Amino acid sequence: MELLEKLTILADAAKYDAACTSSGVDRTGRRGLGSALPAGCCHSFSADGRCISLLKVLMTNRCRYDCAYCVNRRSNDVPRATFTPRELCELTLGFYRRNYIEGLFLSSAVLRDPDYTTERMIAVLSLLRESYGFGGYIHAKAIPGTDPLLTHRLGLLCDRLSVNIELPSQRSLSLLAPDKTKEAILAPMEQIRDGIAISKQELVQYRHAPKFAPAGQSTQMIVGATPESDLQILRLSQGLYRRYRLKRVFYSAYMPVSDSKLLPARQSFRPPLLREHRLYQADWLLRFYHFDAEELLDEGHPHFDPRLDPKCCWALRHPEYFPVEVNRADYEALLRVPGMGVISARRILAARRAGPLTFEGLKTLGVVLKRAQYFLTCSGRGAPGTARLRPEDLFFRLADPVPGGAKVLPGQLSLFPPAI
Repeated sequence: MELLEKLTILADAAKYDAACTSSGVDRTGRRGLGSALPAGCCHSFSADGRCISLLKVLMTNRCRYDCAYCVNRRSNDVPRATFTPRELCELTLGFYRRNYIEGLFLSSAVLRDPDYTTERMIAVLSLLRESYGFGGYIHAKAIPGTDPLLTHRLGLLCDRLSVNIELPSQRSLSLLAPDKTKEAILAPMEQIRDGIAISKQELVQYRHAPKFAPAGQSTQMIVGATPESDLQILRLSQGLYRRYRLKRVFYSAYMPVSDSKLLPARQSFRPPLLREHRLYQADWLLRFYHFDAEELLDEGHPHFDPRLDPKCCWALRHPEYFPVEVNRADYEALLRVPGMGVISARRILAARRAGPLTFEGLKTLGVVLKRAQYFLTCSGRGAPGTARLRPEDLFFRLADPVPGGAKVLPGQLSLFPPAI
């Protein structure tokens, strides 16, 4: 099989894996090729606005597992291909020299067994790092069930490791991926967490100590393939952040790739892209706005309203927190106001030292008054026209114009009336 044909198959097979992101890591590459500074790689943006991309590809799509939700499952009739370590290494370097990429995202289906697959991935990274001196960003997938020594070796060669948790519950995992277990997935997460902590301690004592996954670890969950609620998913994400110190949890809307009776019917199913978006927004609130999953949702409201962003949902259900007085509120109270971001809250704390703030002043500071005006007062006064709004009126002012967030696509108007 030609190299280009392999690349076409294995790059297409990798498109369902969303758990890759850029991270600023201190791997300068001064004596070789590439650089992971200043902002890393993979479809992200550097500090000066440049878009940075990486080569996202599978080592192989020949898999011994038969996960019902996966396009690369053993029973699926799709073209199969496998890179040799040398082929993938030369392909990465060729793309880098042409300025197509600045790094590599390397994942793989499980060929033979987890240890054998990881050894082949290590062979690729060893060639890049040690033979060619490649210093660019590399994100690699740790495969559950791999020998811990191999996972450790993989972490020493890459910048970020990720272990996909795939489904939000053990029950769903047992039904759709019988070859995988929750314990097998969480074990490498724990090893990576401990390895990163030990590496940081060693670097304090000896600055030339080898770095283990310096950009941390991440994971991915599939949303919409199984019946778990948004509350269950958020609780799991919160637990992963706290226990395993993940940098990021990625949510991937299920794309119908199977006719299994255990999955939603392909004909009538629409990928829950808006639900995925709301989960990303809620995840941001967990990471940067000091919310807990149980604050955003509860057993009485286990799902987000697709018409509202999660922060607005929370604010409408908790009117006792509002209105917030801009000129006296502390940082935590400001963060909970819809339309108020981390940067805006800090600017308010700094600006009000010079004098009281007004709504015009808030607009200058970058506060999104389209949402925030209903939850704020400035020197005891609310925004004009917001004082007598009923809760239901406020809901419709904050909600998306079209239920579900759908947008009407523009089209050519007809010169003739429709046929009757």
